[in-house]
Amino acid sequence: MTASNPAKVWDAPTRLFHWLIALLVFVSWRSAESGAMDWHYISGVSALALLLFRLVWGLIGGSTARFSHFVRSPSAALDYLRDPAQVKGSPGHNPLGGYSVIAMLLSLAIQIGTGLFSVDVDGIESGPLSYLVTFDQGRTAAEIHELSFNILLGLIILHVLAIAYYRIRHGRKLILPMITGRDAQIPAGEEQLTSVRPIRFLLATTFAAGVAWWVNNGLTY
Repeated sequence: MTASNPAKVWDAPTRLFHWLIALLVFVSWRSAESGAMDWHYISGVSALALLLFRLVWGLIGGSTARFSHFVRSPSAALDYLRDPAQVKGSPGHNPLGGYSVIAMLLSLAIQIGTGLFSVDVDGIESGPLSYLVTFDQGRTAAEIHELSFNILLGLIILHVLAIAYYRIRHGRKLILPMITGRDAQIPAGEEQLTSVRPIRFLLATTFAAGVAWWVNNGLTY
């Protein structure tokens, strides 16, 4: 059923992060495949800034973006698997979806983190922090970097399949709310997004951009 007055579900920063990180993952993959390592480097550092922002936003952002809102106990996730209808109408991530978000963020952290220390076979292309490790350690980081991308790709495929499943099996449209911020299948009168003041977005953005800039400069000023 479609609500005449759809509930607010996702704030703008969360939606912006979602689509930008998807774009950067694609750019990182395509640039690596084509050997455009300058673009790969830029996309990697940009992804670092986005990841840092999302971690901070998960603490101080809108209600549905906070980890405390969607990271629930394992038993809650199991209960959801047994009876998904129990959280029908609840905005944001369901108990199982919360764990998928954590898995995705962890995978991104490993992917980006290893890229910072990676060194290629010739020792020419390297991450901004590769000078902190030996050549062998840099090569190990590069190997983990490649492996972790395959894991990340698998999680992305599962994410897309889950979206398709909810659309076909339960009639839930999950993509449109991540674009508009509103879910027409949840009445506005029910519990929904609680926004925060713009100053928090400014603080999170400044912190993320500052740390990414610092890392890009090899942790030097």
